Amino acid sequence: MPLESFTTSESLTVGVELELQLVNLTSFDLTSASTDMLHLLRRAPFPGNVTPEITESMIEICTDVQRNYDGILNQLRDIRDKLVLAGDRLNVGVCGGGSHPFQRWFERQIFPKPRFKEVSILYGYLAKQFTVYGQHVHIGCRSGDEALYLLHALNRYVPHFIALSASSPYFQGVDTLFNSSRLNTVYAFPLSGTAPFILNWDEFTSDYFAKMEHTGVVNSMKDFYWDIRPKPEYGTIELRVCDTPLTVEKAAALACYLQALCKYLLDGNEPPPERDDYLVYTYNRFQACRFGLEGTLVHPRSKETLSLREDVLTTLRHIEPYFKDLASLGAAEHLIAMTHDGSDARYLRGQYEMQNSLEGVVDAALGKFRGRVKDGCPGQARA
Repeated sequence: MPLESFTTSESLTVGVELELQLVNLTSFDLTSASTDMLHLLRRAPFPGNVTPEITESMIEICTDVQRNYDGILNQLRDIRDKLVLAGDRLNVGVCGGGSHPFQRWFERQIFPKPRFKEVSILYGYLAKQFTVYGQHVHIGCRSGDEALYLLHALNRYVPHFIALSASSPYFQGVDTLFNSSRLNTVYAFPLSGTAPFILNWDEFTSDYFAKMEHTGVVNSMKDFYWDIRPKPEYGTIELRVCDTPLTVEKAAALACYLQALCKYLLDGNEPPPERDDYLVYTYNRFQACRFGLEGTLVHPRSKETLSLREDVLTTLRHIEPYFKDLASLGAAEHLIAMTHDGSDARYLRGQYEMQNSLEGVVDAALGKFRGRVKDGCPGQARA
């Protein structure tokens, strides 16, 4: 089927999606509770949308279209409160984090939805290993050309979002030594990585997508697992590199960071993207996944080596007027605190050092999501 035309959206509107863990409160392992959770949540009005994900130990929530930090944060808090209440009724915990520390992938169950079954048949064990949890952020675009421009202009800032959101240091019962191990799972899929360097929507649909569809490899944009992909039916670009943070406050701040960067880029503050910008992309992405805010990156134009933490702080100071214009200064303040205080990955490692238990790590994540533990609490070392 030909790719649909790009829907015109209000520029710089925001939508947030969070994939969340469903946890057994006795063992702190994952539990196949999504069917019961979805049934309970649909019996009353829900502030946004909630849907199943590929395995039954996951759900995904998404906000309505939002425009600023307060709107995003208030709805995410409302959603969180509804989820926690439903979980309490079912004796199921709900939390963020990019991975569960010790679940075993072969115990997962595929949610009974036709597309998920197709993915499971095609990708085999990778489908169950895809029980990892990410935050996706949608930014409204006025045209397909604008979407492709932003998609590629953002390439230099992708490591910022990986490092700031990193919350998957443990996987299958071991410390991976990565701050974000989740993205290694995503990279196992053959259609992951980056979009082709095309800046014209008509060219993208006719010269790229149509040819890919003709090969039989893809049927829709959902078949691409790119770090950033266009969503023509929504009229957005979708950033997909973030781990799900432990708190909705961090999730809201990250969404507003993307919004402010997009406004900054659309105002022509940087040269247009070039194909050679991607020469350092994979290296920079690895540094952010492995070392988080302690990593380094290579600037794609100047080739200067930069501290990731300092580059984030410099960027936040530089685009502060854009946060102000978008009525999201609170997000900028939260991001600065995140950069100084450390990542969720470091917080989780600190919890393991204190409790010497991966079950304790999960319990701490549950408390963070509920809002019982504030950011910057003891045990969150600098990362």
